[in-house]
Amino acid sequence: MLVKWFPLKGKSCQKRMLILLLALELSLSASACRADNRMPTSASSQTPTEVSIQPANSMKIDIKVRDQVITATLIDSKTTQDFVALLPLTLTLEDYASTEKISNLPKRLSTEDAPPGSDPSVGDLAYYAPWGNLAIYYRDFGYSNGLAILGKIDGGIEVLNVPGSVDVTIERIQ
Repeated sequence: MLVKWFPLKGKSCQKRMLILLLALELSLSASACRADNRMPTSASSQTPTEVSIQPANSMKIDIKVRDQVITATLIDSKTTQDFVALLPLTLTLEDYASTEKISNLPKRLSTEDAPPGSDPSVGDLAYYAPWGNLAIYYRDFGYSNGLAILGKIDGGIEVLNVPGSVDVTIERIQ
């Protein structure tokens, strides 16, 4: 078939092509048989910056805003575990860029298994490592370096879509 695409003149050129093809096949076969080329059984365990989007044993938190309570489901990560260790928390969430409510946390959280950044969407609860603050997005926003998603508001995010600051209490649901 290669002879059709690449017409070779003379038997010596055809022999060279055949030798090159055999050498290539031998090389590919040998590398395929090496033990260190086998695919891992769990690709996700080989990727250190991948964040599980699975709930942390269905860990949920309540966020009390004025006379309403909204619930969030947290993901399983070291950043989230550090956040949960701070609960209960009473914070004043300040409006930032008419997109999110933010507040400084009493201590910085681990970002050991966090991705380099995230692209938050409406309802995301996140930790912004460069400033050490909690962010709750009530409007869509673009990718941000240093942003680690902690979880997602299950419903009622519109309670935060108000001008100015709001006082909240965040507690783990037992």
